[in-house]
Amino acid sequence: MRIRGDDNARGLSSVGPALFSFFLAAVAAYAVVSASSWSAKAALFPLVMGIPLLVLALVQLVLDLRGKTEPADGPAMDLAPSADVAPEIARRRTLLIFAWMAAFIALVLLVGFPLAVPLFMFSYLMLQSAAGWWGSLALTAAAWGFFYGLFERLLHFPFGSGIIQTWLGL
Repeated sequence: MRIRGDDNARGLSSVGPALFSFFLAAVAAYAVVSASSWSAKAALFPLVMGIPLLVLALVQLVLDLRGKTEPADGPAMDLAPSADVAPEIARRRTLLIFAWMAAFIALVLLVGFPLAVPLFMFSYLMLQSAAGWWGSLALTAAAWGFFYGLFERLLHFPFGSGIIQTWLGL
């Protein structure tokens, strides 16, 4: 037996996702239109992020309005912790990850971003992975080359000096 209000409830439940998709499309359109009058350097990030977001949000809006989306049978994500890892090991690994993140932030503050990237990457690869000396050096050199080529040479991005460089007057 079907109750008359079921169709209305089903129709209203699809309004929320469509409104959210419309909101995302509007924000992306505003970012793209605003950034189009800026200089190329200033507009790069908003355009690179805004154009794909606008296209994807419009596609999602059309799908939401057509009502062709199928509801998932189960939860979107399994948030239960892994059963094969002991809680104390998982806690130790989590603290280690946060310690590495804090170390990277401290390194950026001390020596600046351009030096922090290769120093951190080499340290992490040597201490946490099985990359070995040559692998660590090769991966660090590739990451530094990409970082330097993109931000320093291509974009001329001004990075601030670290505390140590400022203190030494470098």
